[in-house]
Amino acid sequence: MTTRNLAKSNAHFKKAVSRLPLGVASNFRYWGEDKTLYVDHAKGGKIWDLDGNAYVDYRLGYGPAILGYADDRVDAAVIEGMKVGGVFALATEKEYEVADRIAQMVPSVDLVRFSNSGTEAVMAALRLARAFTKKDGYVLHEGGYHGLFDAAMWAANMSEWVPGSNIDPTVIPYGQGIPKVARQLLHMTPMNDANRVESIFKAHADEIAAILIEPIMGNCCGITADAAYVKAVRELCTKYGVLMIVDEVKSGFRVARGGVQELFGIEADISTFAKALANGYPISAIGGREEIMRKFGQGVAHGGTYTAHSVSIAAAAKTLEIIQETPALETIAQYGKDMQKGMSAVLNARGIVHSFSGHPSMGGLFFAENPPKNYRDWRTSDYTFYDTMAQHLHDQGVLCEPDSREPWFICEAHDKGCLETTLKGFEVAVDLTLEQLKGRMSAAS
Repeated sequence: MTTRNLAKSNAHFKKAVSRLPLGVASNFRYWGEDKTLYVDHAKGGKIWDLDGNAYVDYRLGYGPAILGYADDRVDAAVIEGMKVGGVFALATEKEYEVADRIAQMVPSVDLVRFSNSGTEAVMAALRLARAFTKKDGYVLHEGGYHGLFDAAMWAANMSEWVPGSNIDPTVIPYGQGIPKVARQLLHMTPMNDANRVESIFKAHADEIAAILIEPIMGNCCGITADAAYVKAVRELCTKYGVLMIVDEVKSGFRVARGGVQELFGIEADISTFAKALANGYPISAIGGREEIMRKFGQGVAHGGTYTAHSVSIAAAAKTLEIIQETPALETIAQYGKDMQKGMSAVLNARGIVHSFSGHPSMGGLFFAENPPKNYRDWRTSDYTFYDTMAQHLHDQGVLCEPDSREPWFICEAHDKGCLETTLKGFEVAVDLTLEQLKGRMSAAS
């Protein structure tokens, strides 16, 4: 039960729902009539809601605020970007500057095109892959997330899947309004099963343009692929003439300067970037091998009125400069390690088995001895403890996603004070969760 005062947020919800479905601009921002938060302002690693409640924020807009909210360095560059004038249906010099820096940081990228969101970037990447290969099919991983567009909005139906049955979960649309005919182009595979990928390629390579992969699954508890698996997929793509699209919308410029590809030592054919690219300003990028990327403008349509807006491109230029030329990523990763160490101390003292998945800058907390290896592992686990604990964390001023599939994102602005607040609140939340779940079990018996 919520113990914070959310009177103003609750009152605003009642007003907002009269003009906005669910009272918000995105389904994922709706947490219930009495729990949906409305932000008053944010700075560094914290946000404040309409009621004045302060939170150390580990959602960070699902990852974009990698340096922290309202970063003075980025915002100073943005002000200069405003003076340029916005959008012109023409290009500016800053586009080359950012594209060149991306190419320096990510070896697999020769050329770059910009878009406005992660969804747009992945849409363009898949379209490009189809044009280059002259094939329409594609492969997704169970539990992966690649944006809100028809081709990507398919999921493994784990609610009706029977573990150990040797029958794959059925593939269903992620929500209503997805044309059933689109299913015909899709193949789906669990993570970390190279034999499955090869069997799909053997049977259908002549119709598959690309396989999309998030080696660190940004919407599924930070589940991480085995390095051997990622390298095997890379080899299989080369062998069977299938393009490898590495979706780095969340991992790009966060887990390493060269993204997840640097960590795994592989090079994608096409990559997508977005979240950490501009510290929260709306921009995304598609990058890849020159022979593939040159298809843009030579048969493949791509554009957008607000693409490479002078504000967003200025933010990207400064953000990438900071990431490439300062120890920001090392600072972020160390904070993540320190936070996880502190959490482990609390949980170990209470004999609670746990593990962490993902990367310290975007890690998942899992209440089992080992983290999941794929979406099936996550879906068949008991995440009651996490879901219960999340609500108590919010009351303690620690804001994590209430859905256990979302990683904890770290920013450069998270400091010693944030860590102290977090670990103190975490200890209280764990104890409250133990008490609450004990009470439930006693009532059930």
